[in-house]
Amino acid sequence: MDSTSPAKENNHDKGSSLELDNGQSAPSPISKMIAVASIAAGVQFGWALQLSLLTPYVQTLGVPHAWASFIWLCGPISGLLVQPICGYYSDRSTCRFGRRRPFIFFGSLAVAISVFLIGYAADLGHSLGDDITKKTRPRAVAFFVLGFWILDVANNMLQGPCRAFLADLAAGDEKKTRTAMGYFSFFMALGNILGYAAGSYSKLHNWFPFTETEACNVFCANLKSCFFFSIILLAVLAGTALIIVEDKPMEKHMVSDDDDMQVSCFGEMFGAMKELKRPMWILMLVTCVNWIAWFPFFLFDTDWVGHEVYGGVAGEPAYDNGVRAGSLGLMLNAIVLAFMSLAVEPLGKMVGGIKRLWGIVNFILAIGLAMTVVITKIAEQERQLSGGATIGNPSEGVKISAMLFFAVLGIPMAITFSVPFALASIYCSASGAGQGLSLGVLNLAIVVPQMFVSTLSGPWDALFGGGNLPAFIVGAVAAVISAILAMVMLPSVKPDDEAKVKLGGSFH
Repeated sequence: MDSTSPAKENNHDKGSSLELDNGQSAPSPISKMIAVASIAAGVQFGWALQLSLLTPYVQTLGVPHAWASFIWLCGPISGLLVQPICGYYSDRSTCRFGRRRPFIFFGSLAVAISVFLIGYAADLGHSLGDDITKKTRPRAVAFFVLGFWILDVANNMLQGPCRAFLADLAAGDEKKTRTAMGYFSFFMALGNILGYAAGSYSKLHNWFPFTETEACNVFCANLKSCFFFSIILLAVLAGTALIIVEDKPMEKHMVSDDDDMQVSCFGEMFGAMKELKRPMWILMLVTCVNWIAWFPFFLFDTDWVGHEVYGGVAGEPAYDNGVRAGSLGLMLNAIVLAFMSLAVEPLGKMVGGIKRLWGIVNFILAIGLAMTVVITKIAEQERQLSGGATIGNPSEGVKISAMLFFAVLGIPMAITFSVPFALASIYCSASGAGQGLSLGVLNLAIVVPQMFVSTLSGPWDALFGGGNLPAFIVGAVAAVISAILAMVMLPSVKPDDEAKVKLGGSFH
């Protein structure tokens, strides 16, 4: 998931991407900001494919459902380590090609390498001796895991420098900075929608007939084809931005000789924890519990549709149909999320503050996750009554209910991706703490529960007979707890303070 780089927003005297602007006296034209922000669409297109298709795909290679979640440990780990490091060192880079462009170039190259490894994992494994008649293909799994981890690292390698590049182009102009970040969020939403739409289309492999091979079935071929589009889109957008947008390198005399003696971004971040006031600690607690609620959804959303709703088994057509339906649901989720992002601020005023809004939508999240049990039981009953005739094709009522589940969760998701960061900004301003470091500390409350869920959700599901419902139930309980904590324990915020913070959806 996305992590806020403490380096890129650091308010230290040296190394800040806003303060050390290499003498840029005026903001760049909006067209250049749009060119850089558009890279987010390419990044998010691939991330949407990762969220919707890769948990199902790794199961077709023979990885048991109980172990599939372990692969996702790379997300929070890379979010915690890679993005802060890239932000920190890109702030201080004296490379002649600029501070941000080298990270964007090599990040894009790493994305291309990773999706090749993922898409061709089955073929590479078969060429090295995997028996495709057996359920488990260990060599293919090895290539898949390698590509998966590289992809997560590459995505995080791109995110921080892209945002910092936009801040550089705004040259310290607050209005331009807010506008640039708004474009960034817009293109991330667009990439989400396009990625989920591609994942839901069953005949994309017909555009690339060579993708279907002896070792790679139709589902695998569609995955390859989606990733081909991902590479093309990212290459065009990143290439355009790198060519037309100037990135002035940091002049060596602007980097202090004492920089080597300064603590790293992690030293600054953990040092900042000692200075946190009680409101920030409470916010971190609520955020941590809230992400225990959310991460099972991110891990198993399309897998739930394929297994529980459509009644399929990984690798079979019924399961593949369900996964594509889940991708369509995620596209609806992304559309609702995009529109809800525009309504966060007025809704906060309507219900009496953004902390109360966060509490209310967490109850919506809890109800939504609990409804997966109802939808699953109805689908199972239909299959029993029909003698299995509805496997791969549940009733319209079940299909609509599943789609509504995805769409409704776009409402609390928009709040989750904006309100905690707004509250962190407000609490930090009140205490005099640095904005960037405090947001970096808040990121710990996001990635730590992701590690927790990635490690325990698979074995927890297996303990109750397999499937995705046990993790969703834990998520529903966590959502109720986070709702109560948000409404009862979080300090109230003055309307004037809320008005100073731009509220809007963020992604990834």
